[in-house]
Amino acid sequence: MQVGLDFDNTIACYDLVYRAIVDEKDVVPSGTPANKTAIRDFLRAAGREDEWTELQGYVYSEGMTYARPYPGVADFIATCRSLSIDVSIISHRTRHPYAGPKVDLHAAARSWLESHAIVTDGESTLTHDLIHFEVTKSDKLGRIADRSCRWFVDDLPEFLSDPGFPASTRRILFDPHNLHADGSESDTFHRLDSWDRIKTHILDEVNSK
Repeated sequence: MQVGLDFDNTIACYDLVYRAIVDEKDVVPSGTPANKTAIRDFLRAAGREDEWTELQGYVYSEGMTYARPYPGVADFIATCRSLSIDVSIISHRTRHPYAGPKVDLHAAARSWLESHAIVTDGESTLTHDLIHFEVTKSDKLGRIADRSCRWFVDDLPEFLSDPGFPASTRRILFDPHNLHADGSESDTFHRLDSWDRIKTHILDEVNSK
């Protein structure tokens, strides 16, 4: 059995990154809510789309020093590994930002995974050969199919609802802030708000066989 996990906003939580942007960078007023949507909408409304594009490059590179794993994700991986459920990370990330310094965003993510002990040589964690950063959405979909994922966890309902998504893969929407609680649950995917609930959901399916 194979479970695939998205990376950005699914494993890596950027709440503290956006807090640092509001507190430390002179790009938005100090009272701006410290979240992606508020910062993006402010800059776009001010006609500063280029600054937002460059800021995204910062978030997914050096800004990752502020990012933290979502609570429970390391335990989820360890539990799966102990039960011989294979886990891989399959994420869509461009190799370089669209604007700003030309840093390697794939290398930045791999370094972050190592620094938080999600990728190690241990039996309860992941190894680098199980980490896949794809440069296009179609490549991500293809990788999910190639890995024959029985489950896939992602934070974007539009990705899980993509017509090209492998039909045999069970889809789980990770929604820790309940952004999609207003009817986004559908026959296509299950919406769960924590890694503990995701673990219980998957293990219940495994134990029901």
